[in-house]
Amino acid sequence: MNIRSGPWDQAEVERFLEESVIPIRLATIGRSGPLVQSLWFLYDNGSLWCATQADAVVVRRLTADPRCGFEVAADAPPYRGVRGGATATIVADAAGEVLPRLIERYLGEEPSPLGTWLMSRIDAEVAIRLDDLQVSSWDYSGRM
Repeated sequence: MNIRSGPWDQAEVERFLEESVIPIRLATIGRSGPLVQSLWFLYDNGSLWCATQADAVVVRRLTADPRCGFEVAADAPPYRGVRGGATATIVADAAGEVLPRLIERYLGEEPSPLGTWLMSRIDAEVAIRLDDLQVSSWDYSGRM
């Protein structure tokens, strides 16, 4: 992880990414222009991980051009977060590990209809790993 700017050092950025249970906004570029999509994510060993269907537009775009932008920030005060750029890799054989972790992170440990439905589609899922993180942070908590 390369900290480009902002008030947080690497440990604070990592703590924020580990503790935040809000979707990541992932920006890609394609022939039709830019696209921003929200995905569940987790931070693990210096990488950001997401999961989605193998035939999703974001997968096609990242396969064609692995460069992407991202932001993890709440829409309510206190306004703080992390944004930056990364290089994406589609990791098909990691979906079986990543998707259950995402479901537990966002839905909890109790079984839910959404979690069951997502797991029923796991054979068509792929994981997205974001590496080479170039990060900027901001934190307006002190002003609020």
